[in-house]
Amino acid sequence: MVDSALVLKGQTIAYTCYTIAIMLVMAWFALRVTKKGKSKVNPVLFYTFVGFLTLLGVSLHIITYNTIPWSEMDLKRDKITPDKSFAIEVANHQFFLPEDKMVVEVGEIVEFDVTSLDLTYGFGLFREDNTMLFQMQVVPGHRNDILWQFLKPGTYSIRSTEYSGPKGIAMVEENAVEVLASDSSSE
Repeated sequence: MVDSALVLKGQTIAYTCYTIAIMLVMAWFALRVTKKGKSKVNPVLFYTFVGFLTLLGVSLHIITYNTIPWSEMDLKRDKITPDKSFAIEVANHQFFLPEDKMVVEVGEIVEFDVTSLDLTYGFGLFREDNTMLFQMQVVPGHRNDILWQFLKPGTYSIRSTEYSGPKGIAMVEENAVEVLASDSSSE
């Protein structure tokens, strides 16, 4: 599984370049159309640009599809047995954790099974630098679970990532998940 921070950086660069290319074509087209005198846009050149941008956009989506860290695990989840599973309940704007600190090892596949007893909440795991590792929506009356394989040791906090009213801002559990280097990963 690829680290989501690396994926975000790569996608930011790729899609920023793509957006700049689209904006340049739009600016070129606008300048040509509004130019006084002979201002026709060569249809062959214009449609070549549009075709290139379409091909580039579709290619970016195909290439980045398989870099999303959880896509492969979600597609094969019926064949995956998690190494650890944590049942978490959410009610009245509070997370009720099974342990004060959920401890896992690098490389373990962990299932977070989150149940809402009243409202729709979010369940997000955040790194120590406050960047999000992953998140999911937690809807009452539905199965809300996510599988994750941790790649690096660290301590993570849990936060609600959905608006659930003014009290939702306080839904933070600091240092809720600790990922330890396994014996095999420290070699």
